[in-house]
Amino acid sequence: MTDLQTRAVPATVDRASELLARMTLEEKLAQIVGFWEKGDGEVVAPLQGEFTREQTLDESTRNGLGHLTRVYGTRPVDAVERARWLWDMQRRLVRETRLGIPALVHEECLTGLSAWRAATFPTPLAWGASFDPELVEEMGEAIGGSMRTLGIHQGLSPVLDVIRDPRWGRVDECISEDPYVVGTLGTSYVRGLQSTGVHATLKHFVGYSGSQSGRNFAPVHAGRREVEDVLLVPFEMALLDGGARSVMSSYNEIDGVPVAADPSLLTGVLRDRWGFDGPVVADYFGVAFLQLLHGVAGDLGEAAGLALAAGVDIELPTGDAYLTPLAEAVRAGRVDEALVDRAVLRALRQKEELGLLDATFDDEPPTHVDLDSPEHRRIAARLAEESVVLLSNDGTLPLGGPSRVAVIGPNADRAEALFGCYSFLNHVLAHHPEVEVGFESPTVRAALAAELPGADIVAALGCAVDDDDRSGFDEAVQAAASAEVAVLVVGDHAGLFGRGTVGEGCDRDDLELPGVQRELVEAVLATGTPVVLVLLTGRPYAVDWALARCAAVVQAFFPGEEGGTAVAGVLSGRVNPSGHLPVSLPRSAGAQPFTYLHPQLGGNGDVTNLRSTPALPFGHGLSYTTFVHSDLEVDAQVPTDGHIGASVRVTNTGDRPGADVVQLYARDVVGSVTRPVAQLVGYRRVHLEAGESAVVTFSVPTTRLAFSDRDLVRVVEPGDVELWVGPSCAERDTEARLTLTGAVHPVGVDSPRWTAVSVSA
Repeated sequence: MTDLQTRAVPATVDRASELLARMTLEEKLAQIVGFWEKGDGEVVAPLQGEFTREQTLDESTRNGLGHLTRVYGTRPVDAVERARWLWDMQRRLVRETRLGIPALVHEECLTGLSAWRAATFPTPLAWGASFDPELVEEMGEAIGGSMRTLGIHQGLSPVLDVIRDPRWGRVDECISEDPYVVGTLGTSYVRGLQSTGVHATLKHFVGYSGSQSGRNFAPVHAGRREVEDVLLVPFEMALLDGGARSVMSSYNEIDGVPVAADPSLLTGVLRDRWGFDGPVVADYFGVAFLQLLHGVAGDLGEAAGLALAAGVDIELPTGDAYLTPLAEAVRAGRVDEALVDRAVLRALRQKEELGLLDATFDDEPPTHVDLDSPEHRRIAARLAEESVVLLSNDGTLPLGGPSRVAVIGPNADRAEALFGCYSFLNHVLAHHPEVEVGFESPTVRAALAAELPGADIVAALGCAVDDDDRSGFDEAVQAAASAEVAVLVVGDHAGLFGRGTVGEGCDRDDLELPGVQRELVEAVLATGTPVVLVLLTGRPYAVDWALARCAAVVQAFFPGEEGGTAVAGVLSGRVNPSGHLPVSLPRSAGAQPFTYLHPQLGGNGDVTNLRSTPALPFGHGLSYTTFVHSDLEVDAQVPTDGHIGASVRVTNTGDRPGADVVQLYARDVVGSVTRPVAQLVGYRRVHLEAGESAVVTFSVPTTRLAFSDRDLVRVVEPGDVELWVGPSCAERDTEARLTLTGAVHPVGVDSPRWTAVSVSA
């Protein structure tokens, strides 16, 4: 094990405090900023061009350096060559700066390490569709192993924003509309990544996804109860249960207060309530945005003071506010240097925890690294297969032995359609079209040809993802008319800041398929040939019209490098689909924002002429076999500070093996404030052979039913609770009822948050 990989041994002397005491103001500020070596045109962050004051590497490292920003993920570079540059850079910091402190290296790792030729896994929305925390943890460990080998210490993932409005462009980075699913899967990713010695960074803390009208950076109008009971829950789980070591503040404001300047959240919740002692890093340029976008600071020095006082310790990606502007503000007495000291101490203690204060980099960097190993691809393939959701099927799927198949649509033969906004392919290589992708990623057309070697595959584009060119419709119609079945692959192109149909800064006014794709589907349907519609998207679209008219509809949320093969496997029948919707399938944009966690008046009723319910509910997902849930048994009475025991039998009643996601829902019948009509309190993926049964047992902490009461105290109240198991939140296959007894139970940070689940034959 190299000295880079060795974790620091606790010492009797507080190394961080000792170093802090020796520092000049400039050396302190150097430890709480990053340096980003980037060139013109490499735009991978919002409003990057607004910040024109560039420093050279020599200038930025003269007094040391806190972070090196995106060493591998800014442009396509050979990993081994870049590692050699990084080791040299670190040796320089160790040997040529007065205090000899290396830099902490951070990278994006949402769908895999953001580096050229690195494995690209399914997007987080696909993690949610898999409902498989154990597999997500495996993926996190694989990603962390690659990062640690290359000298990366901190990953800017996972995203724990709870989906509130599918019009928001960053939905493809999110896991689910259910905070418990976000929390369990996000925590699993944290555990996997940090098991390798790489620190996870939870983002975006907090409220970012609740933006007005689904617009990026827009104000958030959430009340304190929604913040506490929905938006904060995944962060609480990942910090208290997963031990996440870093948090990123979000860009948004909540009720007029920017989060990056809100001590009640960044200090009051994170540190005083939850006891978090790691660093809070700013989202890129987030400190400067307090002046530039929020207008709560008159200059960058004032912005720096507000952020430091709130609890933002480290400014990323560069020191636009925390260097010269902050130094001037400190010397002028406008910012207390004690705030700087607090941030520096947290930064140094993180470096100590990572072993950086003892690292010499006298070892050699890796001379070979496989960032897309067979193990990476095995995990990517399994997660892709588990995440494909069969929305509807009239029996056309799985495809038997068709002699002629038309494969049509803008995403049928386009590798980019398999990847999300923060994949290296769409995030970085989009600026370098001359550079090869660097790994194999079969498209749906290519993979389906391999799955059906005896079939004649006829291909047609039809149209692009997002323009109004209909010139390819005739060819597509002819191809469909000549075939036994038409596989029509439509959806999104992920990009940034308006360069895609989904992704950061790519929000929507409506939830129709982009461009003229719906018209293409209508034209192909008019041929009379059975149509299997495949959606490769980063958000759910309003496709209720397609559910009624297509032979089958398959949803894949950017399934990654093995995604084309996974989708083709589902179409052929080699893979039995087992994904379930982690987000409601909307009926219209006008019904947004919508969540299945709505109170009674948030659904359909006689008080409005418009339907509120989605086209398909949260948790929905079909299979090529059938599952029956029966014999739900629950404890009759449970104290408000106890655990709810529940068991249910699940049986595969079909003729082939398959996996079911057993979903346990609850409803608090009467509450002191309105309560959701359904709430997921436990889930478990179960694989069963044909005819096989299993009993799934849940031990649900009553805190899964906790909420903020009228005094905004999180409590569990006594009263009746309905429980049921079904194929979605809207269907009850088997149900039971219990009573919570005793006094109102306040919920603290030491209260259990996870449902324990076991399976027996």
